[in-house]
Parts: sequence; structure tokens; C-alpha cells
Amino acid sequence: MPGTPLPFTRAQLRSAPRELLREGRWANARVSRVTLDGVDWVVKDFAPRAWWVRQLVGRFLLRRELRALDRLHGLAGVPAQAFRVDAFALAARFTPGVTLNHAPPQALNATFFVALEALFDAIHARGLVHLDSRGARNLLLTPQGTPAVIDFQAALATGWMPAPLRRRLEAIDTSGVYKNWLRLAPQSLDAGRRARLEQATRWRRLWVGRGYFGVPKHRPPETEK
Repeated sequence: MPGTPLPFTRAQLRSAPRELLREGRWANARVSRVTLDGVDWVVKDFAPRAWWVRQLVGRFLLRRELRALDRLHGLAGVPAQAFRVDAFALAARFTPGVTLNHAPPQALNATFFVALEALFDAIHARGLVHLDSRGARNLLLTPQGTPAVIDFQAALATGWMPAPLRRRLEAIDTSGVYKNWLRLAPQSLDAGRRARLEQATRWRRLWVGRGYFGVPKHRPPETEK
């Protein structure tokens, strides 16, 4: 709300204990975990980048992600309390958990993936698609055994879209759940979901929005905790 004090400022951020999670490339934010007053936050910061990246790419992507997280306010399993630190940085509460590639195999069962599927259904019900769900680095197993989804930089609002397009993008989004389900717990993925995965994969080949501005993403090694 206007006039509400920010949880912390850039000046406080500079002196806070931090752990680098992802350095990123020249047009990506530097992502860090910082601790202030006993609270852990994830900060995406474009300040270290070239001036034109900060001013053009950075401002655009931060504004886009903050709008997405505002739309998801109150939904369990997505980053909470997101805010703009300043023009070039965004912060949200740190989401504890491990990426699916680092999760204990016995925890990634049908119950977990059904809950992850339901989380994506809830995101879609808020008028949003994540569009980066196929990479396991954005899907977490929390300490409570529940799923979480992070990194909404590529998310799109769908309320303005024709219903057929919206449903197709939602199906492509959910196919990321099925892709990881097939890879990590194939014996529990039923035939119906396998068929939806195959159909969405065919659609996805036509989707020019993969990566940023249609450029396929480079996937650095995972460093999240």
C-alpha cells in the first residue's frame, strides 16, 4: 500500500549477510539470499549490470514479476511479500526447500505431483501462467513435503486472452509438472496425464516465447539450497 514502509532499503541491503544463489548472465539479475532482522529474503538485483540493461531489461522484468507475484498474493507455495527495493531490485521472502533434482526420490511420489498440479491450477485460476515450469530448478520440495513454485519472471497474465489460447498456454504450463513427474516418478504417471504431456509438447514446439524474447535459455548448474 502507498506509504507503507519497505521491509528494508538498498542501504540496509548492502550490509546484510548474503549468499549468492545465481550470478546470471549479462542480461540477468544477480540473485542472492539475504538475512535482515532474522528474516531470509531472495533479492533479484540488476544494479551490477550495464546501465542500459538496468534501465531497459531490468526495469521491465522486475515490473513484470512483481505484478505476477501481486496477483498471487496469499497463495501458499509461491514467493510471499514481494516488493521493489528500488528501481533495479526486487525482493520476496525466501522459500525454503530443495529443487526437484536434489529432492529425496521417495518424496517425489504421486501425492506430491498431484499437489504440484493443483498449485498450477490455482495459479491459472488467478489469471496467470508461469511459462518456465519444465525446468526442475523452479519447482521445489519444501521441508513440509509440499510443492512450491519460484521465479515468475517469464509469467504472463491471461485474463485478456481468448479462451482457447489461454487454455492452451495453461496446458503447456502444466505439462512442465508432467515432464518432471515422468522423469522422476514415471511409474506413478497415469496414461491420461502422459497423453496431455505429449499433446502440450507438440504445441510447445510452436511457442516462440521460450526463453527471453524467443531466445532459448542457457541453464547454468543449480546452486539453490
